[in-house]
Amino acid sequence: MAHNFRQTEILEIARSEGRVVVESLAERFNVTLQTIRRDLTELADEGLVDRVHGGAVIRTGVTNYAYAERRKMAEAAKAAIGRACAQNIPDNCSLILNLGTTTEAVARELLHHKNITVVTNNINVANILLSNESCEIMVAGGNLRRSDGGLVGDLTADFMNQFKVDYAVIGASALDLDGDLLDYDLAEIRVSRTIIRQARTSFLVTDQTKLDRVAPVKLCSLEDIDAVFIDAPLPDVLSKRCAQWGTRVELCPSE
Repeated sequence: MAHNFRQTEILEIARSEGRVVVESLAERFNVTLQTIRRDLTELADEGLVDRVHGGAVIRTGVTNYAYAERRKMAEAAKAAIGRACAQNIPDNCSLILNLGTTTEAVARELLHHKNITVVTNNINVANILLSNESCEIMVAGGNLRRSDGGLVGDLTADFMNQFKVDYAVIGASALDLDGDLLDYDLAEIRVSRTIIRQARTSFLVTDQTKLDRVAPVKLCSLEDIDAVFIDAPLPDVLSKRCAQWGTRVELCPSE
């Protein structure tokens, strides 16, 4: 993608200094803070920088897969996980679904649920659930991430903080042997932490490939999660920790 002159210079600054700050860039280029935030968002969508609070850092070798690629990964496993998770969500309840292709699989399995209220910061989840006329859909505000239809940032977190729901269904980019859920985007992490805090019961939906990946930012521990839906057994050390924490592990083998 072609960059405007600001974005080209912003990249040069980020590469030389490692980090750029929104306020400093706005003053340097004599533009509004919103203009700089938009520039940084576009650069982040291209995978060139990572957004952090107040600015951005140059992206290292640790990167997430593109959304279109993630949708195709472990499709059968995600479908099985989505079915199992949805079976644990009753009619007549409220829930939050966050970002991720696995939470979208859960949304597809909720199309026949009755009288549910779904709060989401995932545009794709909202579009899926439009087909369920018995589902009230509430979509968060915030910065729209064009790469995957996610809404993130402080405004999104503030929106989620207004609710107290029965269930939260969240995904993560990686899961390590300490039981930590990991992701890439601090703005997304803040929203997900709020979602977990505002739910009476929290479910993690993830496939086994996340055990082979790393990401730089900790979301929470499996100790903070009520149940994990996964397509293969957890490693022994992690399975034992879940038992100690009281975190239920439900296996969802794909057909």
